[in-house]
Amino acid sequence: MNNVRMDNLSWVEYERRVQSGAVVFLPIGATEQHGPHLPLGTDALLASAISEDVAREIHGIVAPALAYGYKSQPKCGGGQHFCGTTSVDGATLIAMVRDAVREFHRHGVKRLVLVIGHYENQWFVTEGIDLALRDIGPDAGLQVMRLEHWEFLQPQTIERIFPDGFPGIALEHAAVIETSMMLHYHPQLVALDRIPAHGPAEFPVYDL
Repeated sequence: MNNVRMDNLSWVEYERRVQSGAVVFLPIGATEQHGPHLPLGTDALLASAISEDVAREIHGIVAPALAYGYKSQPKCGGGQHFCGTTSVDGATLIAMVRDAVREFHRHGVKRLVLVIGHYENQWFVTEGIDLALRDIGPDAGLQVMRLEHWEFLQPQTIERIFPDGFPGIALEHAAVIETSMMLHYHPQLVALDRIPAHGPAEFPVYDL
C-alpha cells in the first residue's frame, strides 16, 4: 500500500515525491472534549483520516496534523471548562499556519491543501495562509486550498439522517456525524456505551 504519511517517509522519499508534484495535505484539528464517548483528538484524527483517503487516490502526502486549535466556543465545542480541552490563542494558530505554509514552500511543494477538522479554526487558518502567501510573494508558484471536511456532506445524506431537519453543523459537535465518522475510521476509540441519550443543548443567542 502506498504510504502517504509524511512522518513515515525518509527525507529522501519525501523529497522525491514533492519533486514529482505530489499534493501535500495538512490536517488542522484541535484537542478538545467530544463528549464522554469520543477521544479528545477527534478533530485531528478525522481530518487526517480523510486526508489519507484522498492522498491514496492521487498519490499525495499527508503531513502530521496541527493538533491544537483555537479556543472551544460554547455553542459549537462546549467551551473551555472541560478537562483536557487544550487550546491556543488565535495569534498562535495564525503563526503556526503561516510558518507551516512557508516551510512547505521551502520544500518545493506546489500544491498544498489545509484540511480543517475544528469549526473554530477557519478564519485563523485563512489569515495564516494569507500572511504566508504575502511573505513568499505572488510568483512563488504555490497553490493553497483551505477546506472543511463537513462541507462535503451530500444534501441527500443530511436529509436521510435528519428527516426532521438538520440542526446545523455547530450543534453536530460530537454528535451523529462525528460519531459516525469515528466509527468508520477509528471504531476502537468510540465508547458506544457512553453515548449520551439527550438531544442538542439549547444555547442563548449570544456567544460571550
